[in-house]
Amino acid sequence: MTKSSRRVPLYTQIRQYVKDQIDQQIWKPGDKLPSEIELAEQFSVSRVTIKSALTALVEEGLIFRIQGKGSFVSTDSAGESIIYYPSSDTPKPQLVAFLLPNLTGSFVTKLMQETEQELVKHGFKMLYCGTHNSQEMEKKVLSEVLQLGVKGIIIFPVDGESYNEEILRLKLNQFPFVVLDRYFRGIETNSVSIDNVEGGRMAVNKLVELGHSRIGFISSKIAGTSSIEDRLAGYEKGLSEHHFPVDHQLRLTNLDADKLNLVLNEGVVDEDSLQAIRSFIASRPDMTAVFALNLAIGLTTIKAVASLGLRIPEDFSIIFFDQYEMASFSAIPPTCVIQDEKAISVAAVRLLLESMQDPARSNTRITLPPKLIERNSCAAPKVREQASAH
Repeated sequence: MTKSSRRVPLYTQIRQYVKDQIDQQIWKPGDKLPSEIELAEQFSVSRVTIKSALTALVEEGLIFRIQGKGSFVSTDSAGESIIYYPSSDTPKPQLVAFLLPNLTGSFVTKLMQETEQELVKHGFKMLYCGTHNSQEMEKKVLSEVLQLGVKGIIIFPVDGESYNEEILRLKLNQFPFVVLDRYFRGIETNSVSIDNVEGGRMAVNKLVELGHSRIGFISSKIAGTSSIEDRLAGYEKGLSEHHFPVDHQLRLTNLDADKLNLVLNEGVVDEDSLQAIRSFIASRPDMTAVFALNLAIGLTTIKAVASLGLRIPEDFSIIFFDQYEMASFSAIPPTCVIQDEKAISVAAVRLLLESMQDPARSNTRITLPPKLIERNSCAAPKVREQASAH
């Protein structure tokens, strides 16, 4: 190994090795990759490192995984097939497809793990399918998993999706499927999500209890994503219940979700997002707290606050949605509204099984309660002077 290669993280080197094997047609579409154990032995690294490399490749769409069978080569972006089709003489397992827009953050990865475990309990194998937050990719994947003969589908929709023609077709054909995390307005489907309105309300109530009245809201673009719309509605409901005006000047709702997720994927804060949040906070000295939509926005906001020379929670308070696994190691353990991934998974699999048994049954929308975890990112408000965003 050269000196230059030593500076490259091991998982990046392994990821590049697999990509090279695929690019050179040594491993062809549909081929099974060596197991995690085999790759770990080959490169003398831990399975954790191998798993990180393979997860990155799944995100890129170069490979995909089938629970209990291993990792397989997809085609390139110009190819037609992105799903592995067993040969005709291979016994087909009882498969359930799980569509996810990405594998960003602990909520999504835990949700996938819990769902897989729950399906295994009932004799099913899970086929993970990444949609890369693209509605076109989602349509393509839905079409292909149906050809593969899956028994049911669990769908975590892409952001900004009001509906999808393929999902509507599933409903019309009474095919068993469940939507996670959000729901489609105007289309009745089986769905399981957290009570996002209550989550937003809980966050505002906590800040009001501490004495805050000028509370901001920071999110990515709302555009048709019910979970974002509901968290905003909960924020407004919390303010209204305490007779505080809903001031649209205290909203920042145009951030780019993909850019924000860099902080979760690569540990790098997006500079455009950071500057937007800095300017938002600096130009509103009467705003003493914010409710941030999710973990990526919360972590970026914490950095923005610090860059303005403000202390959390002494000078500024923040609450955000989703658990932060590193909270106990953080200099400022954040107060969060969290979702129960296991409860969501159990409810989703139960709904899916009921739909398999009776495809004509009426659709059910399950809303689960959120939970507020109080830590150290909130305190009584402190009047501050206008800060500079530069």
